[in-house]
Amino acid sequence: APAATGGNDAPGDKVVIGFSAPAADHGWIAAIAKNAEAAAKEYSDIEFKPVEPTNDINAQISAVESLIAAKVAALVILPNDGQQLNQIARQASDAGIPVINLDRVFPDKLSYRTWIGGDNYGMGVAAGHYIGKKLKDKGVANPVILEIQGIATLPLTQDRSKGFEDALKTYGFSVTAKQDAQFTVESGTKVAANLMQAHKKIDAIWNHDDDQGIGVLAAIKEAGRSEFFMVGGAGSANAMRDIQAGSGVLEATVTYSPTMASSAIKLARLIAQGKGMSDLVENQVPQSITLASETITKENVAEYLPLGFES
Repeated sequence: APAATGGNDAPGDKVVIGFSAPAADHGWIAAIAKNAEAAAKEYSDIEFKPVEPTNDINAQISAVESLIAAKVAALVILPNDGQQLNQIARQASDAGIPVINLDRVFPDKLSYRTWIGGDNYGMGVAAGHYIGKKLKDKGVANPVILEIQGIATLPLTQDRSKGFEDALKTYGFSVTAKQDAQFTVESGTKVAANLMQAHKKIDAIWNHDDDQGIGVLAAIKEAGRSEFFMVGGAGSANAMRDIQAGSGVLEATVTYSPTMASSAIKLARLIAQGKGMSDLVENQVPQSITLASETITKENVAEYLPLGFES
C-alpha cells in the first residue's frame, strides 16, 4: 500500500478513472481486472469506474463511449483488438481524456497518452537463455528442444518465438519442432501428447503460456515422461507452486505479468493529476513503458508468488 506521507502517493485531486478490458476467459485476463481494482482501492483520491468486461468489439466500443460521455479524468483500456478499437480511443484522446493503453497496442499514437505492457520478444529471450545455458552447462550436443506456442497467428506469439530462436542461436542451438496450443488447457494436453509421441527423447520444452500449461503438464504426467525439463510463460500461481515443489519437469517460468494493470491505474492517476514519476527526472509520465520479462526459478519463486495469477 502507498505510504501515507509525501511524494506521489499523498492524496491529490479527486480523479475518476474509467477502465475497460476483455471478459475473463482465462486466468491472466481475470487477474488484469482484479489488479486494476485493487490498485484503485489503495488511493482515496481515485474513483474507479469499470465498465462491463466483454469479448464483443462493438460492446467494448459502446462501453468506452459511455466513459467518454461521463467525462472521466483518464481512461485505462485493454482493447480486445487494438486495430478495431483505435477509433474510439482516438475519440477519447481528442476529447481531452488521456488514454492509458494496456498491453494490446493501438496502431495510432494519437489514440493514447501512454502505453504499458509486457515484452513478448523478451519472454522468448528469457526462456531461450534459461534453456540454452542449462543445456550448454550439461554439455548436451544437438538437443531436442520443443516449443508449444499460444495462438501461432498472433504477432505477440511470433515475437515470443523470435526471441526464443534468437537467444538459442547464441548457444548454437535451434528449435527442433513447434506447435501451437491456442492458449487452452485442452489444446495444451493434445499438443503435448502429440509432441511426446513424435519425439522419443526430449531435452527441453518451452511452453508459452502457463494457463495452457496445466494441460501440457497433465499430458506429461499421463505419459510418465521426465527425461526433460520445461519452462513456462506468463507467471501463473499454479506454475509457481509447481516450480516451488520441484517434483515435476517444470523448472522455471518467464513473466508477462498482469501486475501491469495495477501500474496502469497508478499511471492514469499521475497523468490525470499532472504529476510525473517520482523516480524519474522528467515532469511527465513516459509515453511508453515495457515491463521486463523476469525469470522465476526455485531460487526466487517465494518473492514472486504474491504476484502470480490463478489459472
